[in-house]
Amino acid sequence: MRPVRAILVAALAIMLAACAGAPRRAAAPAPTTAPGLPPPPSTEVADAVPRIEPRSSHGNPPFYDVNGQRYQVLASADNYTERGVASWYGPDFQGHNTSSGERYDMYLMTAAHRTLPIPCYARVTNLRNGRSVVVRINDRGPFVANRIIDLSYSAATRLDIVRTGTAFVELRTIGPGEVGSEIAATNPQPAAATPSAAPVPATATAAAPAGAPTEPATPPPSAAPTPAAAPNPAPTNVALYIQVGAFADADNAQRVLDRLQSNGVPHVFSLLSNGNGRALRRVRIGPIATVEEFDQLAARLAALGYPEARLAND
Repeated sequence: MRPVRAILVAALAIMLAACAGAPRRAAAPAPTTAPGLPPPPSTEVADAVPRIEPRSSHGNPPFYDVNGQRYQVLASADNYTERGVASWYGPDFQGHNTSSGERYDMYLMTAAHRTLPIPCYARVTNLRNGRSVVVRINDRGPFVANRIIDLSYSAATRLDIVRTGTAFVELRTIGPGEVGSEIAATNPQPAAATPSAAPVPATATAAAPAGAPTEPATPPPSAAPTPAAAPNPAPTNVALYIQVGAFADADNAQRVLDRLQSNGVPHVFSLLSNGNGRALRRVRIGPIATVEEFDQLAARLAALGYPEARLAND
Protein backbone atom coordinates (compact mmCIF):
# COMPACT_ATOMS: atom_id res chain seq x y z
CA MET A 1 0.00 0.00 0.00
CA ARG A 2 2.92 2.36 0.58
CA PRO A 3 3.69 2.86 -3.15
CA VAL A 4 0.01 3.60 -3.84
CA ARG A 5 -0.14 6.07 -0.94
CA ALA A 6 3.04 7.78 -2.19
CA ILE A 7 1.52 8.15 -5.68
CA LEU A 8 -1.68 9.64 -4.25
CA VAL A 9 0.26 12.12 -2.10
CA ALA A 10 2.36 13.18 -5.09
CA ALA A 11 -0.73 13.66 -7.27
CA LEU A 12 -2.40 15.77 -4.57
CA ALA A 13 0.72 17.96 -4.28
CA ILE A 14 0.71 18.57 -8.05
CA MET A 15 -2.97 19.53 -7.97
CA LEU A 16 -2.43 21.98 -5.11
CA ALA A 17 0.55 23.56 -6.90
CA ALA A 18 -1.52 24.00 -10.06
CA CYS A 19 -4.31 25.67 -8.09
CA ALA A 20 -1.82 28.06 -6.48
CA GLY A 21 -0.58 29.20 -9.89
CA ALA A 22 -3.91 29.45 -11.69
CA PRO A 23 -6.08 32.57 -11.69
CA ARG A 24 -8.58 32.54 -8.83
CA ARG A 25 -11.04 35.03 -10.29
CA ALA A 26 -13.90 33.74 -12.40
CA ALA A 27 -13.79 34.69 -16.06
CA ALA A 28 -16.86 36.90 -15.92
CA PRO A 29 -17.38 40.25 -17.70
CA ALA A 30 -17.48 43.44 -15.69
CA PRO A 31 -20.84 45.16 -15.20
CA THR A 32 -21.64 47.81 -17.78
CA THR A 33 -23.46 50.10 -15.37
CA ALA A 34 -23.42 50.68 -11.63
CA PRO A 35 -26.98 51.25 -10.41
CA GLY A 36 -27.24 51.59 -6.65
CA LEU A 37 -23.52 51.29 -5.98
CA PRO A 38 -22.28 53.24 -2.97
CA PRO A 39 -19.79 55.92 -3.95
CA PRO A 40 -16.10 55.45 -3.17
CA PRO A 41 -14.99 56.90 0.18
CA SER A 42 -13.79 59.92 -1.83
CA THR A 43 -13.82 60.99 -5.44
CA GLU A 44 -10.13 61.71 -4.92
CA VAL A 45 -9.03 58.25 -3.80
CA ALA A 46 -5.24 58.39 -3.74
CA ASP A 47 -3.17 56.64 -6.39
CA ALA A 48 -1.35 53.47 -5.48
CA VAL A 49 2.25 54.26 -4.52
CA PRO A 50 4.80 52.04 -6.30
CA ARG A 51 7.17 50.26 -3.92
CA ILE A 52 9.53 47.33 -4.07
CA GLU A 53 7.65 44.07 -3.45
CA PRO A 54 8.63 40.43 -3.85
CA ARG A 55 7.02 38.50 -6.67
CA SER A 56 3.85 36.87 -5.35
CA SER A 57 3.94 33.12 -4.69
CA HIS A 58 0.42 32.98 -6.16
CA GLY A 59 -0.72 34.04 -9.62
CA ASN A 60 2.70 33.90 -11.30
CA PRO A 61 2.99 30.52 -13.02
CA PRO A 62 5.09 30.46 -16.21
CA PHE A 63 1.80 30.07 -18.09
CA TYR A 64 -1.85 29.23 -17.46
CA ASP A 65 -4.96 28.39 -19.48
CA VAL A 66 -8.41 30.00 -19.35
CA ASN A 67 -11.25 29.17 -21.75
CA GLY A 68 -8.87 27.29 -24.03
CA GLN A 69 -6.47 30.26 -24.30
CA ARG A 70 -2.91 30.03 -22.99
CA TYR A 71 -1.31 33.08 -21.36
CA GLN A 72 2.44 33.47 -20.75
CA VAL A 73 3.26 35.44 -17.60
CA LEU A 74 5.98 38.01 -18.26
CA ALA A 75 9.28 37.72 -16.43
CA SER A 76 9.43 41.48 -15.84
CA ALA A 77 7.11 44.49 -15.86
CA ASP A 78 9.86 46.89 -16.97
CA ASN A 79 9.06 49.30 -19.82
CA TYR A 80 5.72 47.69 -20.67
CA THR A 81 3.28 49.80 -22.70
CA GLU A 82 -0.06 48.78 -24.13
CA ARG A 83 -3.15 50.42 -25.57
CA GLY A 84 -6.56 48.82 -25.62
CA VAL A 85 -9.91 48.62 -23.88
CA ALA A 86 -10.27 48.76 -20.10
CA SER A 87 -13.21 47.34 -18.16
CA TRP A 88 -13.88 47.25 -14.42
CA TYR A 89 -15.12 44.83 -11.76
CA GLY A 90 -16.84 45.52 -8.49
CA PRO A 91 -19.52 44.14 -6.13
CA ASP A 92 -19.72 40.64 -7.64
CA PHE A 93 -16.10 40.06 -6.63
CA GLN A 94 -15.92 42.14 -3.44
CA GLY A 95 -14.15 40.20 -0.68
CA HIS A 96 -13.21 37.30 -2.96
CA ASN A 97 -9.64 36.14 -3.36
CA THR A 98 -7.61 37.72 -6.13
CA SER A 99 -5.04 35.67 -8.07
CA SER A 100 -2.38 36.92 -5.65
CA GLY A 101 -4.35 35.47 -2.73
CA GLU A 102 -5.26 38.92 -1.38
CA ARG A 103 -8.88 39.89 -0.78
CA TYR A 104 -10.37 42.04 -3.52
CA ASP A 105 -11.40 45.49 -2.30
CA MET A 106 -13.14 47.51 -4.99
CA TYR A 107 -12.36 50.75 -3.11
CA LEU A 108 -8.58 50.32 -3.44
CA MET A 109 -6.58 51.41 -6.49
CA THR A 110 -5.94 47.98 -7.97
CA ALA A 111 -6.34 46.19 -11.28
CA ALA A 112 -6.16 42.83 -13.03
CA HIS A 113 -3.96 42.01 -16.03
CA ARG A 114 -3.50 38.72 -17.86
CA THR A 115 0.29 38.57 -18.22
CA LEU A 116 2.08 41.23 -16.16
CA PRO A 117 3.84 39.85 -13.06
CA ILE A 118 2.00 40.17 -9.75
CA PRO A 119 2.36 42.57 -8.06
CA CYS A 120 3.43 45.50 -10.22
CA TYR A 121 2.29 49.08 -10.76
CA ALA A 122 1.00 50.92 -13.82
CA ARG A 123 -0.33 54.30 -14.83
CA VAL A 124 -3.59 53.93 -16.73
CA THR A 125 -4.78 56.87 -18.83
CA ASN A 126 -8.23 57.29 -20.34
CA LEU A 127 -7.42 58.29 -23.93
CA ARG A 128 -10.73 60.11 -24.38
CA ASN A 129 -10.65 62.46 -21.39
CA GLY A 130 -6.98 62.50 -20.38
CA ARG A 131 -7.60 61.33 -16.79
CA SER A 132 -4.99 59.01 -15.33
CA VAL A 133 -4.45 56.91 -12.21
CA VAL A 134 -1.74 54.68 -10.76
CA VAL A 135 -2.92 51.18 -9.86
CA ARG A 136 -1.36 48.14 -8.24
CA ILE A 137 -1.87 45.02 -10.36
CA ASN A 138 -2.61 42.08 -8.06
CA ASP A 139 -5.08 39.97 -10.04
CA ARG A 140 -5.54 38.10 -13.32
CA GLY A 141 -8.00 39.08 -16.02
CA PRO A 142 -9.98 40.29 -17.82
CA PHE A 143 -10.83 37.13 -19.73
CA VAL A 144 -13.17 38.87 -22.16
CA ALA A 145 -12.26 39.43 -25.79
CA ASN A 146 -10.37 42.64 -26.63
CA ARG A 147 -9.98 43.81 -23.01
CA ILE A 148 -6.49 44.49 -21.65
CA ILE A 149 -7.09 45.50 -18.01
CA ASP A 150 -9.82 45.21 -15.38
CA LEU A 151 -9.89 48.17 -12.99
CA SER A 152 -11.21 48.37 -9.45
CA TYR A 153 -14.35 50.42 -8.86
CA SER A 154 -12.38 53.33 -7.41
CA ALA A 155 -9.90 53.39 -10.31
CA ALA A 156 -12.73 53.21 -12.86
CA THR A 157 -14.59 56.00 -11.06
CA ARG A 158 -11.59 58.33 -11.24
CA LEU A 159 -11.15 57.57 -14.94
CA ASP A 160 -14.90 58.09 -15.56
CA ILE A 161 -15.37 54.54 -16.88
CA VAL A 162 -18.09 53.31 -14.49
CA ARG A 163 -20.97 54.83 -16.47
CA THR A 164 -19.89 53.39 -19.82
CA GLY A 165 -18.33 50.16 -18.54
CA THR A 166 -15.38 50.34 -20.93
CA ALA A 167 -12.97 52.90 -22.38
CA PHE A 168 -9.87 53.15 -24.54
CA VAL A 169 -6.81 53.43 -22.29
CA GLU A 170 -3.05 53.43 -22.34
CA LEU A 171 -1.21 51.35 -19.75
CA ARG A 172 2.40 52.07 -18.79
CA THR A 173 4.16 50.18 -16.02
CA ILE A 174 6.08 52.21 -13.45
CA GLY A 175 8.30 51.40 -10.51
CA PRO A 176 9.36 53.01 -7.23
CA GLY A 177 10.71 56.51 -7.81
CA GLU A 178 9.35 56.73 -11.36
CA VAL A 179 6.08 58.52 -10.62
CA GLY A 180 7.53 62.01 -10.85
CA SER A 181 9.56 61.33 -13.97
CA GLU A 182 6.76 59.64 -15.89
CA ILE A 183 4.41 62.52 -14.99
CA ALA A 184 6.87 64.94 -16.57
CA ALA A 185 7.18 62.77 -19.66
CA THR A 186 3.46 62.28 -20.21
CA ASN A 187 2.13 65.65 -18.98
CA PRO A 188 4.07 68.56 -20.56
CA GLN A 189 3.75 72.06 -19.15
CA PRO A 190 0.42 73.75 -20.02
CA ALA A 191 2.19 76.54 -21.90
CA ALA A 192 3.67 74.12 -24.38
CA ALA A 193 1.82 73.68 -27.64
CA THR A 194 0.13 70.32 -28.13
CA PRO A 195 2.00 68.54 -30.93
CA SER A 196 -0.06 67.47 -33.89
CA ALA A 197 0.11 63.93 -35.18
CA ALA A 198 2.89 63.32 -37.66
CA PRO A 199 1.78 62.95 -41.30
CA VAL A 200 1.81 59.55 -42.93
CA PRO A 201 4.97 58.99 -45.00
CA ALA A 202 4.62 59.45 -48.73
CA THR A 203 5.64 55.82 -49.19
CA ALA A 204 2.39 54.52 -47.67
CA THR A 205 0.74 52.01 -50.00
CA ALA A 206 -2.81 53.25 -49.47
CA ALA A 207 -3.81 56.78 -48.62
CA ALA A 208 -3.81 56.96 -44.84
CA PRO A 209 -6.38 59.05 -42.98
CA ALA A 210 -5.34 62.50 -41.93
CA GLY A 211 -3.46 62.37 -38.63
CA ALA A 212 -2.39 58.73 -38.95
CA PRO A 213 0.60 58.36 -36.60
CA THR A 214 4.14 57.27 -37.33
CA GLU A 215 6.55 55.85 -34.75
CA PRO A 216 6.32 57.67 -31.40
CA ALA A 217 8.81 60.43 -30.77
CA THR A 218 11.50 60.08 -28.12
CA PRO A 219 10.03 61.22 -24.78
CA PRO A 220 11.51 64.29 -23.08
CA PRO A 221 14.11 63.79 -20.33
CA SER A 222 12.82 62.60 -16.98
CA ALA A 223 12.26 65.15 -14.25
CA ALA A 224 13.18 64.73 -10.61
CA PRO A 225 10.83 62.32 -8.79
CA THR A 226 8.00 63.90 -6.86
CA PRO A 227 5.26 62.29 -4.77
CA ALA A 228 2.60 64.62 -6.18
CA ALA A 229 -0.19 63.04 -8.19
CA ALA A 230 -0.29 63.68 -11.93
CA PRO A 231 -2.71 66.39 -13.02
CA ASN A 232 -5.42 65.29 -15.40
CA PRO A 233 -4.65 66.93 -18.76
CA ALA A 234 -7.31 68.18 -21.12
CA PRO A 235 -8.87 65.63 -23.50
CA THR A 236 -6.42 64.90 -26.29
CA ASN A 237 -8.75 63.40 -28.91
CA VAL A 238 -6.13 60.76 -29.68
CA ALA A 239 -6.67 59.11 -33.05
CA LEU A 240 -6.84 55.33 -32.49
CA TYR A 241 -6.11 52.60 -35.01
CA ILE A 242 -6.26 48.81 -35.17
CA GLN A 243 -2.95 47.29 -36.24
CA VAL A 244 -3.46 44.09 -38.21
CA GLY A 245 0.24 43.38 -38.58
CA ALA A 246 3.75 44.75 -39.12
CA PHE A 247 5.76 43.29 -42.00
CA ALA A 248 9.41 43.47 -43.00
CA ASP A 249 8.38 42.31 -46.49
CA ALA A 250 6.33 44.97 -48.29
CA ASP A 251 4.74 42.31 -50.55
CA ASN A 252 3.31 40.49 -47.52
CA ALA A 253 1.85 43.75 -46.22
CA GLN A 254 0.30 44.45 -49.63
CA ARG A 255 -1.29 40.99 -49.77
CA VAL A 256 -2.92 41.53 -46.37
CA LEU A 257 -4.09 45.00 -47.35
CA ASP A 258 -5.57 43.69 -50.63
CA ARG A 259 -7.35 40.84 -48.83
CA LEU A 260 -8.92 43.14 -46.28
CA GLN A 261 -10.06 45.61 -48.93
CA SER A 262 -11.49 42.82 -51.10
CA ASN A 263 -13.52 41.65 -48.09
CA GLY A 264 -15.00 45.10 -47.61
CA VAL A 265 -13.08 46.09 -44.48
CA PRO A 266 -13.22 49.91 -44.40
CA HIS A 267 -10.47 52.48 -43.86
CA VAL A 268 -7.53 50.09 -44.43
CA PHE A 269 -4.12 51.57 -45.15
CA SER A 270 -0.43 50.86 -44.70
CA LEU A 271 2.44 53.05 -43.59
CA LEU A 272 6.18 52.69 -43.52
CA SER A 273 7.96 53.19 -40.22
CA ASN A 274 11.27 52.37 -38.59
CA GLY A 275 11.23 50.26 -35.46
CA ASN A 276 14.33 49.04 -33.63
CA GLY A 277 16.54 49.95 -36.55
CA ARG A 278 14.58 48.21 -39.28
CA ALA A 279 11.89 49.30 -41.72
CA LEU A 280 8.42 47.84 -41.16
CA ARG A 281 5.24 48.30 -43.13
CA ARG A 282 2.27 48.40 -40.80
CA VAL A 283 -1.23 47.51 -41.98
CA ARG A 284 -3.84 49.43 -40.02
CA ILE A 285 -7.53 50.28 -39.92
CA GLY A 286 -9.05 53.47 -38.64
CA PRO A 287 -9.40 55.80 -36.98
CA ILE A 288 -11.63 53.92 -34.52
CA ALA A 289 -14.26 56.03 -32.78
CA THR A 290 -15.86 53.72 -30.20
CA VAL A 291 -15.24 50.52 -28.25
CA GLU A 292 -18.24 49.00 -30.02
CA GLU A 293 -16.67 49.69 -33.42
CA PHE A 294 -13.38 48.22 -32.21
CA ASP A 295 -15.10 45.04 -30.99
CA GLN A 296 -16.97 44.60 -34.28
CA LEU A 297 -13.84 45.06 -36.39
CA ALA A 298 -11.78 42.78 -34.13
CA ALA A 299 -14.39 40.01 -34.51
CA ARG A 300 -14.47 40.52 -38.27
CA LEU A 301 -10.68 40.38 -38.52
CA ALA A 302 -10.56 37.21 -36.41
CA ALA A 303 -13.03 35.59 -38.82
CA LEU A 304 -10.71 36.54 -41.70
CA GLY A 305 -7.75 34.90 -39.99
CA TYR A 306 -6.24 37.84 -38.08
CA PRO A 307 -7.05 37.11 -34.42
CA GLU A 308 -4.01 39.03 -33.13
CA ALA A 309 -5.20 42.43 -34.41
CA ARG A 310 -4.93 45.00 -31.62
CA LEU A 311 -5.05 48.68 -30.88
CA ALA A 312 -1.87 50.34 -32.13
CA ASN A 313 0.49 51.59 -29.41
CA ASP A 314 1.18 54.94 -31.07
